[in-house]
Amino acid sequence: MNLKLLSKLSKTQKQQTIMSKYSPPINRSMINELDRNFFQKEIPLTAAWFPQPKYLTNFIKTCQSDIFYVRNIKHIIDLDNSKAVLLREGITNITDLHETTQLKIQEYNIKLIPYLLKLDYSFWKSDEILKSILPENLIDEIPQGFSQAGHLAHLNLRDEFKPYGKIIGQIIMDKNPSIKTVVDKKNTIANKFRTFPLELLAGEENFIVEQNESGCKFKFDFSKVYWNSRLSSEHERLIEKFKKGEVIGDVMAGVGPFAIPSGKNESIILANDLNPESFKYLKENIKLNKVEPFVKPYNLDGREFINNAADILNEFASNGPIEKKIIKRLKGERKIEIKQIEIPKFYHHFVMNLPDSALTFLDAFIGLYSNYPQLKNLPNFKLPWIHVHCFEKFENGEDPTIEELSEKIWFKICKLIEFELDINKMEFHKVRMVSPTKPMFCVSFQLPEEIAFRPKIS
Repeated sequence: MNLKLLSKLSKTQKQQTIMSKYSPPINRSMINELDRNFFQKEIPLTAAWFPQPKYLTNFIKTCQSDIFYVRNIKHIIDLDNSKAVLLREGITNITDLHETTQLKIQEYNIKLIPYLLKLDYSFWKSDEILKSILPENLIDEIPQGFSQAGHLAHLNLRDEFKPYGKIIGQIIMDKNPSIKTVVDKKNTIANKFRTFPLELLAGEENFIVEQNESGCKFKFDFSKVYWNSRLSSEHERLIEKFKKGEVIGDVMAGVGPFAIPSGKNESIILANDLNPESFKYLKENIKLNKVEPFVKPYNLDGREFINNAADILNEFASNGPIEKKIIKRLKGERKIEIKQIEIPKFYHHFVMNLPDSALTFLDAFIGLYSNYPQLKNLPNFKLPWIHVHCFEKFENGEDPTIEELSEKIWFKICKLIEFELDINKMEFHKVRMVSPTKPMFCVSFQLPEEIAFRPKIS
């Protein structure tokens, strides 16, 4: 396209026309194997070569309109033992330049030299490569998002993209140097531990990952436990609610994203998970982060844990206060002090991070303290806050408000615990949209005394 015609186009059209030159070449026959050598382009340009590079900065400031600016391409290059500046496309001789630029070229004795700009696979972003490979009917919704845990990228490809999974995985790994393994969820059927069969798309078959979150290190087998890096903000949000010395029951603890950081903050965590693999890595992460005094792991069914929560805490507290070593240095001397932290006999919070079914466990809180009526007479006694994660799916075409969805969840909770809670004293926090019609919530409410001390029905 000549410059006269280009000047008549809108700014958006100009950008699209110019950038199309820098789009990768198209090859829609690639399916399983990525041919990186295919992605080559050559763009003829002109370079302004400086016999004296000291004038380069001033030239760039003065002659902006004639300089070649395209993202990710350096306009200053090394050329013939000196420096050169790439000029905008269409420049072949000095008369194609603005008058100011012409004067500077003469003043600094600059030479115009033909230059062939070579672009290869490394130049283009992953979405640009994918758009040049995938069928045209798929390029409007190319899969770009993935969750990352350590060196592993986890995709959740829709069915229409699964035939291209291998090549998508290769591109993601190429364009993200920290990723060594790319996997896809094979189907949407999870087992009772919320894990899915995985397909290796690219890289090493190594699912043991190490992840940093909330100032802690986590190690786990991604193929055998549940982990979602997209929930890091939600983990932080709840952890901030837990104070030093408070007791937290983490009913579905996984590998410890709530428990480990809370223990590091000197909250007292009774952390439970049914999955033996989660329990294994929960114990390992407790040691890895040196929070043994504050985090006690259990491997029970969630309902069993809640039913026995008061007994579990009573047994834990009977071992006496937690002892924490504090190392101090006074005048060059290393001194160790032992700090004793009393364990409360009651819970301050329960976390239930199992959104598919956590609501169905709520009735287990009926009679939580039925065998410990004396607790309510303690001067510092508090009833626990329950933080339960759940989904509230709605139909396509509906557009419910947060208030309407919250009321539906409120109704379910009241029915399950057989008590009408004050909805105005509850917190309904929308965590994220799992799909366009499936929001995830965390609902927080304080367990009523009438529920906590109600006699259990045998």
